Amino acid sequence: MSGGSADPGPLKFRPRAVALFGAAGALAVLALATHNAVPLFLALPLLLGPAAAATGAPRVPLSFRVTWSSEGSRGEVEITGRLTPSAAGPSAGVVPTFYRPEPLIDRAPPEVRSEAEGIAFRLHWSAPYPCLVSVARPMLHWRDPLGLVERPVRVEGDALRLQRFPPELARASRAPLRRTTPLPGEVRARQLGGAGEFFAIRPLAPSDTLRQVNWRATARAGRMLANDFRVERTGDLLIVLDLRPTSLGSEIDARLASVAAAGAYGLAQSFLDQKARVGLALYTDFVESIPLASGRRQRYRLLRALQAATPGETAGPSERLAVSLRRYFPPGVTTVLFSALADDESTLVLPHMRRRGFPAFVLSPSPVPLLGQLGPRPTEDDERALRLLRLVRRRRIAEAWSEAAVVEWDDYWSLSSLASFFARPAGRRAAS
Repeated sequence: MSGGSADPGPLKFRPRAVALFGAAGALAVLALATHNAVPLFLALPLLLGPAAAATGAPRVPLSFRVTWSSEGSRGEVEITGRLTPSAAGPSAGVVPTFYRPEPLIDRAPPEVRSEAEGIAFRLHWSAPYPCLVSVARPMLHWRDPLGLVERPVRVEGDALRLQRFPPELARASRAPLRRTTPLPGEVRARQLGGAGEFFAIRPLAPSDTLRQVNWRATARAGRMLANDFRVERTGDLLIVLDLRPTSLGSEIDARLASVAAAGAYGLAQSFLDQKARVGLALYTDFVESIPLASGRRQRYRLLRALQAATPGETAGPSERLAVSLRRYFPPGVTTVLFSALADDESTLVLPHMRRRGFPAFVLSPSPVPLLGQLGPRPTEDDERALRLLRLVRRRRIAEAWSEAAVVEWDDYWSLSSLASFFARPAGRRAAS
């Protein structure tokens, strides 16, 4: 939240006022050169216009508070909000400026309208691929009706965080975690379910089974009642992002890192909602780790770390990742590796992690859709190169399957393959 002072801010002349000053100066030079006073009379209104506009500027500091929210599915981003003025001054003449972060793009011009309660706005953006971004507060300026002078206006409020990832990640927590590691004195997380220790009686829901119906309580109350049970569920999940640079180039690496970060946060959020502990490891040349934990603070730590995740400039050896994981996390924890598998070096990390006690499940965002978006009109050579890249990637994923289960993430807004993979029994999952 931004603070403000009593100073309303410096008054600035806009380019239109500078042009008027320039024209007045040219007329003054012409008057001196021709020894004629007529250009001076013509220059006088040009000088008085910006000065008169400056006198109409507000003398008290203006302050606005922004309240906004986002909605939309998949890549659509609809932001609606309102800028509410304080009692210090009116909102007439206040013009907002919005900042659109990368990789969001405009779908339509922003809608801004002045109302009695303030300034209402609506932004139409779209995300070409999953991402985690923060939208800064809009910048406000007061401007005179002629657009000659302006003065900055203080804005209070929080930045807007946008999270766009496939909806299937929200249901990924149905997959059982391979290992639980409760520490001494740690309370096991509990959730309500259909079996376990009795917790309470509640009205019967359509999804309840006949085994959950409490027939005695139903007979006494005259309406259908069901039992709720406490189900112990403590699990640990380790999410690893391979952010080493590849031969695809810095631009593609940055986009793949954005997709992987968004997917990692969606997966972490799903398990944190189930009271599981989630840890994070970001690997470039060295490992940056967030220890296993749960709760609201852990969710905020993961969000901040994943928003700042960018590809490194140098690539560390594959074995260093596996060795470093033993320093921060217990071996045997359920591990999910986000890696594009863009080169042979990225597949070498899997045997090292398995030997060190971290057999991983790989969720691999494909670079093929991103490479297809680089050229406005792909040529036959580009199409041929993309087909060759698909063949090479298919071979690399087949090699990675010998060390770990791999789900290819080629449609960035859908992870139906991940949901079907988790729906398989454990035996079939390993055999596939």
